[in-house]
Amino acid sequence: MNTKRIAELVDNKKQLFEQVGDKIWEASEIRFDLKKSADVLCDALASEGFAVERGVADMPDAFVAKYGEGKPIIGLLGEYDALAGLSQKSGTNVRDPRVEGDPGHGCGHNLLGAGTLAGAVAVKDYMKETGLKGTVIYYGCPAEEGGSGKTFMARAGMFKGVDAFFGYHPMANSRSMGISTLANYAVKFKFSGKAAHAAAAPDMGRSALDAVELMSVGVNYLREHVIQEARIHYAYLNAGGKAPNVVQAEAEVLYYIRAPKLQQVDAIFERVIEVAKGAALMTGTKMEMIWDSACANIIPNDAMGRLADKYLREYGPVELSSEETAFAKMIQESLTEAELKRPLAQLVGMFGADYAAEAEVLASKPVMTDVVPYIFSDVAMPGSSDVGDASWFAPTIMYTTACFPTGTVEHSWQWVACGKSSMAHKGMLYGGKVMAAAAIELMENEETLNKAKEEQKKRMGNIEYRCPFPADVKPR
Repeated sequence: MNTKRIAELVDNKKQLFEQVGDKIWEASEIRFDLKKSADVLCDALASEGFAVERGVADMPDAFVAKYGEGKPIIGLLGEYDALAGLSQKSGTNVRDPRVEGDPGHGCGHNLLGAGTLAGAVAVKDYMKETGLKGTVIYYGCPAEEGGSGKTFMARAGMFKGVDAFFGYHPMANSRSMGISTLANYAVKFKFSGKAAHAAAAPDMGRSALDAVELMSVGVNYLREHVIQEARIHYAYLNAGGKAPNVVQAEAEVLYYIRAPKLQQVDAIFERVIEVAKGAALMTGTKMEMIWDSACANIIPNDAMGRLADKYLREYGPVELSSEETAFAKMIQESLTEAELKRPLAQLVGMFGADYAAEAEVLASKPVMTDVVPYIFSDVAMPGSSDVGDASWFAPTIMYTTACFPTGTVEHSWQWVACGKSSMAHKGMLYGGKVMAAAAIELMENEETLNKAKEEQKKRMGNIEYRCPFPADVKPR
């Protein structure tokens, strides 16, 4: 494989990929309503010779784009959704929304979608030049931040027959992530009661707010009696209004239930439901459950992790200009001392005291461009992703490249401010090169692919994928 040529194929079209990433940043759409962002990606893929199918799995802005034919089939997982309420102007180190309350790309999915595009197009161009056989599929996946688009794709059977998946994510470091994630159910509990005058006729009212608060008390007691690795957290969506002298007839709360394994989430979720039913019974209200999102845990794959690490080191670290370094330092000025110290603590926590000296050098840089050491672990990271649902069908790896300054964190306005910078563009193109080279190796080297498949088979055992969404739940 000519790795130098793969890098050239990405660089030759970098203007296209950067423009796509910037247009998605400008659109900043959320959940399943992603028409502008999907349009940008689909237009680019179609112009590059991919066969594009839109509106898949009952989601108008989900799509698949295919090139080639036959085996192996390599799936590239693209995302392009933003986060609610994170509107932010580009290139500044102060909180300054473009439009107060609007969404913003605080998790870098504009770069994710465009970086995956770079990987897909480079694989296609390499196939055309060399005659390499196989199929590359760009999966346009909505609603990773809420709604779980990949879970609906999995339920629709769209991942069956794929030989391997790659998931890329812009981050504040460059790393192959040979770890699992937490499975997660996100469910709204809506209580309906009866309004009444809280002083004159309280006996005639049935308080939905009381039900939500009693549910919270019950779940808080439940926390003591679930596995230590589980996480249960919640947010009030509707507290019933602003008038204390009215018995609140409506109230709603959103719960996240997370655990390392999907089966563990199932068991905890059933107990949360019973708590909610009890709250409704105690208050004389009615309870309705509304699914928001759901995703499985990632099945980690060491062979895929080592493959991604290999090409992260082949193409990295990215070299930043003095202007880009100065920009990163400017963004860091908005951080607290604790935020600036956090990356070092995390690195030492992951790799131990023996890595402390190296970690201190890495974490002292305005951008952690050096590749973080690769480790493989069955321990789940404290987060969730619907990439997990794809990973039940084929060997999968998620990897990251440094696009944001050291100390900044995902889901922050600082990430939005950096999302169109040349610094972020460099990290994005780096991610595309890694994806293309790793995918091409799997297409050229049957032994590498079979090794990943054998590991996948052993890890799965007799367990088969079961979509966490009930059959009647639709994307919303």
